[in-house]
Amino acid sequence: MTDHEYHQLAEALMFTIEEQVDDCEADLDYESGEGILEIIFADRSKIVINKQAPLHQVWVATKFNGHHFELRGDQWIDNRSGAEFWQFMNEATTRQAGQTVEWQSAL
Repeated sequence: MTDHEYHQLAEALMFTIEEQVDDCEADLDYESGEGILEIIFADRSKIVINKQAPLHQVWVATKFNGHHFELRGDQWIDNRSGAEFWQFMNEATTRQAGQTVEWQSAL
């Protein structure tokens, strides 16, 4: 994957979440810029998603732990647990929000 391809895919991933925050039933907000997306919860905790361009990875930090995702085929996979990004985000956001949150991949 080229650097250009990585940036397009990582930015599309974050933009997909941004588009869904307003439609989410949970009380969520977000801030984004410079390759970082912060999902902000009602209790002011955050999930931070940021691009790690030199590694072609996307890192996710929740209030519980951190994960490093890399593209394998057409899916972002956590290189430690093997979790797929969207499934992980559904579980992590639901846990942190205290109510069901479901993100949908744009693919």
